[in-house]
Amino acid sequence: MPTSRRLALALLAALAAPSSGLALEPSPLAAEIDRLAAAQEARMLEWRRHLHRHPELSNREFETAEFVAARLREMGLPPRVGVAKTGVVAVIEGGRPGPVLALRADMDALPVLEEVDLPFASEATGEYEGKSVPVMHACGHDTHMAMLLGAAEILNSLRERLPGKVVLLFQPAEEGVPPEEQPHGAALMVHEGVLRDPAVDAVFGFHVFAGFTAGDIGYRSGPQLAAADRLEIVVEGRQTHGSKPWGGVDPIVAASEIVVALQTIVSRQVDITREPAVVSIGQFEAGVRNNIIPDRARLVGTIRTFDEAMRDDIHARVTKMAESIAAAHGAKATVAIERGYPVTVNDPALTARMLPTLERVAPGRVHEIAKITGAEDFSLYAREVPGLFLSLGVTPPDQVETAASNHSPRFFVDESALVTGLRAFAHLAADYLFAGAR
Repeated sequence: MPTSRRLALALLAALAAPSSGLALEPSPLAAEIDRLAAAQEARMLEWRRHLHRHPELSNREFETAEFVAARLREMGLPPRVGVAKTGVVAVIEGGRPGPVLALRADMDALPVLEEVDLPFASEATGEYEGKSVPVMHACGHDTHMAMLLGAAEILNSLRERLPGKVVLLFQPAEEGVPPEEQPHGAALMVHEGVLRDPAVDAVFGFHVFAGFTAGDIGYRSGPQLAAADRLEIVVEGRQTHGSKPWGGVDPIVAASEIVVALQTIVSRQVDITREPAVVSIGQFEAGVRNNIIPDRARLVGTIRTFDEAMRDDIHARVTKMAESIAAAHGAKATVAIERGYPVTVNDPALTARMLPTLERVAPGRVHEIAKITGAEDFSLYAREVPGLFLSLGVTPPDQVETAASNHSPRFFVDESALVTGLRAFAHLAADYLFAGAR
């Protein structure tokens, strides 16, 4: 590591930590953690492959929760099940007093048909929006669970020498659920008290990412992932025969103009040199037959922002634009914007404090990353207590430029990266707890 990089990291840690030198040195368990992680890797990969083969949709993680709970019981950790519907929580009790740290992994999969040729590829199906759909761990939540289970086994085996407590959060429904199932995921976990009993001092989480070299760790102090809001626009026109469009009001034409015009909000109306912003339409539904102009068209999309004032401004612009364009066509637009996950913000002091730990886990492979317009409900934990959410690369070096993204049917995980995530979970926990107990 270059000398300038070492000095910068040392300065950050010194600024964030009191004179006792919090987390500037590895815990007394560091060597043993590495030894146990090496021994644990094969078992962790078995767990990951089982979970990958048997994915389940949000709030439907019944078999997944049973699998996680069974592994925890094997470790001697009594799990709480049914938390936030299908979540699993366990607590590792250290042998002496100290801080309380939470480690989080999400559990749900996506309605995606897997196109990766793996011996453990998913063949699962589920129900999504009233339809039978294929299901795939296309965002890597199977790896998150496997890494956290592996770290839990390591930390639990060392618990007598560990100060404080580690709360293990296996969370359902990060990918979202229908409106009738609100609240869900992290919001419901927090509501049900997972950060209160015991009272958590900080929370850590990882997310695997495609297009990022396998084994590299990405961090960012402050805002890292965007706020995500759901947008739905219903355009009501008047039905007529396709051969006689002047006999009605065409909602498809009006909705099409709305889709195009919405793109100018980001490209022409908000200052994206200040913060990134995205307005995207992902669904366009209208009509039942080639020669019938329908009564209505429906648009569904997402809005991503990093600033609350910009968030409110974009919401207002979307509403005004859709209503005005529809009215100009003689139609009516009804706009509904559902505020979703807030911005994921990494606590700056906690980030600086833990950077030396990350550098020890992955020397020369820890990188400050740009803001990501994806969103995560980890943000809801980090609103309650200081949080640190990290990225783990899972793409082979020769495929970084061409790798399919998360949520793709071709999303692929280079499993060699997972031992790095396992070690990072365990070392972050041990370093944080020992530093806080000094």
